[in-house]
Amino acid sequence: MPKSEPKTKPTKKSVSEFLAAVTDAGRRRDCRTVLAIMRAATKAPAKMWGTSIVGFGAYHYVYASGREGDWPLIAF
Repeated sequence: MPKSEPKTKPTKKSVSEFLAAVTDAGRRRDCRTVLAIMRAATKAPAKMWGTSIVGFGAYHYVYASGREGDWPLIAF
C-alpha cells in the first residue's frame, strides 16, 4: 500500500495577505496580536501551512506505523 503525503505543508503564500483577507476587523486585529506574540516567543518567521494555518518553526515526526511528516512548532 503506498504511503500518502501529508496535505498540510508549508507554502510560499503571504501571511500578511492571508491576515489582510480576514473580513472581521476584530478577528483580524486579534490575529495580528497573536502573530506578534508567537513571533516573539519562537523567534521564528511566520509561514503559511496549507491554506489557513499560520505556523512558526517546524519539527519532523515519525509515528510507530512509519508515517512521518513535518508540522509547525506552534500555529494558529
